[in-house]
Amino acid sequence: MIVFPNAKINLGLCVTERRPDGYHNLQTVMVPTGWTDILEIVPARGAETSLTTYGRVVDCPPERNLVMKAYRAVAQQCPTLPAADIFLEKIIPDGAGLGGGSADAAFTILGLNEVFELGMDRSTMARIAASVGADCSFFIYNQPAYCTGIGTDISLDVHPRIDGLSMAIAKPRGQSVSTAQAYAGITPRAAAVSPREVVSLPVEQWKGLLVNDFERTVVAHIPRVGELIAHFYDAGAVYAAMSGSGSAVFGLFATAKMAQEAVAGLEDCDTFAQ
Repeated sequence: MIVFPNAKINLGLCVTERRPDGYHNLQTVMVPTGWTDILEIVPARGAETSLTTYGRVVDCPPERNLVMKAYRAVAQQCPTLPAADIFLEKIIPDGAGLGGGSADAAFTILGLNEVFELGMDRSTMARIAASVGADCSFFIYNQPAYCTGIGTDISLDVHPRIDGLSMAIAKPRGQSVSTAQAYAGITPRAAAVSPREVVSLPVEQWKGLLVNDFERTVVAHIPRVGELIAHFYDAGAVYAAMSGSGSAVFGLFATAKMAQEAVAGLEDCDTFAQ
């Protein structure tokens, strides 16, 4: 079977406290986008599971790829899981804060469940996904969600007022941010206003209320991020911000034409508009 793991954006991201285990608690609203990779899962021709990647070069050996980690996590839940041949075409840029790798892992779990008729329900798959990576659980549900804890506590009772808006995304080529780098510049603190509350307001009221705690630090290291946010506002975005820990920037626009025009000519960026 062939599936299309999609990127996400973060509507606000507040890092609220450092946990005793070294991770951080956060508050964010995640929303799926139409920017996708391509993932195919078929029963293996041989005795071992294999992963073949195409498209964007991923600086990671296949055995350490989140797709293979997801396969192994499913195998722990289902010890009789057959071997699979998995083919992944990478399109979503990495180091972008778009969750491409997490999406690939989650869609691997969903795909294995369907191909091999494992009978797992969403909550079981979300639990498995959480063991693979912090953002992975979101993609099991793949709808707007309020995410807390380390990102694995999912509430679907959130309704961002973005219906009818179009989206543009731009990620500066060759300028990525590691999660460790992003967190190094953060001082955790309680959110002044929860992102969940802000996104229930009209989008025109989000600016100044809906914040990404990583944005200031990342802009200091990668000024192009700040330039892209300003560019989207200049192009007519009703809201623009960095996604996740960066370095991708998104803008929300009144029309698809405006979104497409906003990314036209950004030759130093990987772009998407919908």
